[in-house]
Amino acid sequence: MEQSKELIYGLNDRPPIRETLFAAFQHLLAIFVAIITPPLIISSALEFDLETTGFLVSMSLFVSGIATFIQCRRIGPVGAGLLCIQGTSFSFISPIIGAGMLGMVNGKMNMELGLSYIFGACMVAAVVEMVVSRILPYMRKIVTPLVSGIVVSLIGMCLIKAGITSCGGGQAAMDAGSFGSMQNLGLALLVLLSIVFFNRSGNRFLRMASIVLGLLLGCFIAYFLGMMDFSRLSEAGNFIIPVPFKYGLNFNIGSIIGLGLIYLVTAVEAFGDITANSLISGEPVEGPVFMKRAQGGILADGFNSFLAAVFNSFPNSIFAQNNGMIQLTGVASRYVGYFIASALVLLGLFPIVGQLFSLIPDCVLGGATLLMFGTVAAAGIRIIAATEINRKAVLVMAISFAMGLSVELVPDILTQMPDVIKNIFSSGITTGGLTAILANAFIRIKE
Repeated sequence: MEQSKELIYGLNDRPPIRETLFAAFQHLLAIFVAIITPPLIISSALEFDLETTGFLVSMSLFVSGIATFIQCRRIGPVGAGLLCIQGTSFSFISPIIGAGMLGMVNGKMNMELGLSYIFGACMVAAVVEMVVSRILPYMRKIVTPLVSGIVVSLIGMCLIKAGITSCGGGQAAMDAGSFGSMQNLGLALLVLLSIVFFNRSGNRFLRMASIVLGLLLGCFIAYFLGMMDFSRLSEAGNFIIPVPFKYGLNFNIGSIIGLGLIYLVTAVEAFGDITANSLISGEPVEGPVFMKRAQGGILADGFNSFLAAVFNSFPNSIFAQNNGMIQLTGVASRYVGYFIASALVLLGLFPIVGQLFSLIPDCVLGGATLLMFGTVAAAGIRIIAATEINRKAVLVMAISFAMGLSVELVPDILTQMPDVIKNIFSSGITTGGLTAILANAFIRIKE
């Protein structure tokens, strides 16, 4: 009731067009960079060319628009029917890069083969989240807040490696012998510090746009240092027609299992996001109406990720940051989501948008992503801190972090293992996450 009183427009209200567009623009500011960053990181790690990177960015925007519409509109049993914004998820980056490495042939990346393994695994594993939506009350007993917190922390910790690699200049700088140069590290540090500066501002618009402003400043400096070549944009077409299964599909059991675990945890995170969104929107957070809404939202989370693989994009998840935007603006109307969805679809259909962001130097992107990944790790620690830290919890955390970080820090430990084992456990997130689930289920403490 208190939340309802603080709202200007409720869930089913239709704000005037000016207020609707203003609220939609603020949501776009909060999510735009987060949507395009995962494809940029994955493309950099797998050394994709500019055209492919631009296409993947465009498809991420396009699919995020469709996914947001499904969540807000609720089509049959699919969707939460709330102002839930979906976008490309950071959680899947590490296992996706691992799946993409299956495209290495004789030491050289076969781009289409790598992407076919990625989208094949993402599509099959998405079924996990859809199944979880149907058995939601039981899954919450297996994937507890402690397990979720450990996995989220590991996601942030493992991704920091990708972030710091980008800060040094990425794979291109390694090949050119300029990795870790003062220019690359200085530019990354400038971006990181500028984001922190804008984020701690008392002006909410500067806080919302802190990452965008940090990237713009970094790109401005990079351009004058000769690190951005806009002449390459002339190759971009005028319009993109989405082509389902453009790169084909290939399947690898290890990649599917690794991604399936992340989908499992994502379902639990989605439940938390839907609960928070319902609370902020003045809707019930318990009872049959809420459970129907939560199951529909998680089902949509999985279905939209399946759809993303069809349209050559990466898994989607509900963005938690938009819950804060609803609180700030006082606008919980799901009709605002239709405008956000339309804007994302339109942006995704113009290749110039994707290719423009593909020109961002790795070190500039690294300065922003390093902070983002650190924030993900901190979010996991907050989840853990909200649980009771008893002897069992300490043991579960200790063994999970030890197992997860060990394969991330010393990947050669799996050299003598069969390929199936290597594919499953090469990701610290997968190894640590599976360990957390098993340890939490089987460790019993005798008083």
